[in-house]
Amino acid sequence: ALPIYTPKRVLPRAPEGDRAAAGRHRLRAEAGMAAQCVTKVELSVSCDHLLDLDVGSKSDPLCVLLMKTNGQEHWFEVDRTEKIKNCLSPKFCKRFKVDYHFEMVQKLMFGIYDIDNKSFDLSDDDFLGQFECTLGQIVSSKTLTRPLVMKNGKPAGKGIITIEAEEIKDNRTVLFEMEARKLDNKDLFGKSDPYLEFYKQTSDGRWQMVHRTEVIKNNLNPVWRPFKIPLQSLCNGDLEKTIKVECYDYDNDGSHDLIGIFETTMSKFKEASRSSPVEFECINQKKRQKKKNYKNSGVVSVKQCEITVEYTFLDYIMGGCQMNFIVGVDFTGSNGDPRSPDSLHFISPNGVNEYLTAIWSVGLVIQDYDTDKMFPAFGFGAQIPPAWQVSHEFPLNFNPANPHCAGVQGIVDAYRMCLPQVKLYGPTNFSPIINHVARFAAAEAHQQKASQYFVLLIITDGVITDLDQTRQSIVNAAKLPMSIIIVGVGGADFSAMEFLDSDTGSLKSITGEAAIRDIVQFVPFRQFQNAPKEALAQSVLAEVPNQVVSYFNTYKLRPPKDVAAK
Repeated sequence: ALPIYTPKRVLPRAPEGDRAAAGRHRLRAEAGMAAQCVTKVELSVSCDHLLDLDVGSKSDPLCVLLMKTNGQEHWFEVDRTEKIKNCLSPKFCKRFKVDYHFEMVQKLMFGIYDIDNKSFDLSDDDFLGQFECTLGQIVSSKTLTRPLVMKNGKPAGKGIITIEAEEIKDNRTVLFEMEARKLDNKDLFGKSDPYLEFYKQTSDGRWQMVHRTEVIKNNLNPVWRPFKIPLQSLCNGDLEKTIKVECYDYDNDGSHDLIGIFETTMSKFKEASRSSPVEFECINQKKRQKKKNYKNSGVVSVKQCEITVEYTFLDYIMGGCQMNFIVGVDFTGSNGDPRSPDSLHFISPNGVNEYLTAIWSVGLVIQDYDTDKMFPAFGFGAQIPPAWQVSHEFPLNFNPANPHCAGVQGIVDAYRMCLPQVKLYGPTNFSPIINHVARFAAAEAHQQKASQYFVLLIITDGVITDLDQTRQSIVNAAKLPMSIIIVGVGGADFSAMEFLDSDTGSLKSITGEAAIRDIVQFVPFRQFQNAPKEALAQSVLAEVPNQVVSYFNTYKLRPPKDVAAK
């Protein structure tokens, strides 16, 4: 039966336009790009009503930022602001630059000191108060104002601190439409198979490849599909920086033949339009030296070159998008009797099992992006009281009208309370709980706003029964603002889960319909048994930012509070 609760902040409205026609968008980040995908955030700090500890004048405050991540025991200093003389309400000019990782809990400590000497050591300066939070809390609020406290936790007088976050980015992207004509034929049988490579020059003069187009088979007059290159990657945002384009004939054995080269700038590219393309002669220097009447090795024509702004994950989060976290727990018989130490549901003397560890690990990261921190939590595959019928989507708190749990601790408490009250049974059906979350994601999709995104965490021992129905559910859900994380516990065969996490190609339903986005991330818990507790969350959440951006960009939805558009 469909539970009768209403999720947070979701108001259905009639659909606008055909969403299914948005086409196939896959944004799986390539491993080679990972190093370039670190997001940098700038934090500016101001304070009000600081303690006045100077006699005859006001305090001379400075702010120091400390950080610890990945379960580190000790804080390390990131940076310090300047000192502001005689001021109890300082607005510090220097900003802190930090690397932001959605998939980690990054703890920050802001310490305010009254500087009365020239030594670097702060231990001999008066302490005016501190504030501890996570970077996730700051970016999800965009502006955070909180009271300062002393080291014993008591209020630092009436002192307050305000932290504002801003992403450091150049989110301009260049959209190209290009074709070529009369390219040299490099193949003995048939015609050349041309593709283009784009290079930018590094500060030490080397050429660094930034983009490769598709290969057009057997064609001396190729028309490439439209493609995008980030402006920062292409020319470091400098429209006058030299760009080199090389045209090759593709060979299966890897010995690609150079057709020709041209150099240009972004400002020259930008002159292109469909009515007036910009054209470049491809020059092959070796051929030019050999042939007296050499003209070129073909012409590359730029029909369109348009600079557009693409929103980032932080644009959406800082623009007011809420992340809704939902948990689904596998209560099927294959987990084993919860009273037996061999069971995956057995709670050890120190109060943990793999299910609880997965809930804590993922929940602690994602809770910072949800303002009310009320999380729906469900079980599936058990016989539940009072009629002892099998249910595939029952609330862990047994309250169909309100399955929300208060924070991650609330989910844990509901799980512990539920476990002795149900009978583990079967089968293992995923589709009911995926469809359940999809109903609310669909209601949100009709709003045509980028204000909500749903992340469903399914924890399972992996023996799935309704694979065909689940495939269809995932293909349908890919058109909605949601992602699915599957954590496999125990030592079962997880080949079905690997199949759902379609890293090698698009997941298809039983009827052959392909998912327009990749929304499933699967990890086996056993890979993380001896790793730090943060490692699991980093693995399963690393792809969520790209999945959020791919959905909202597919449907051209702007952040609710679109600062860039103002």
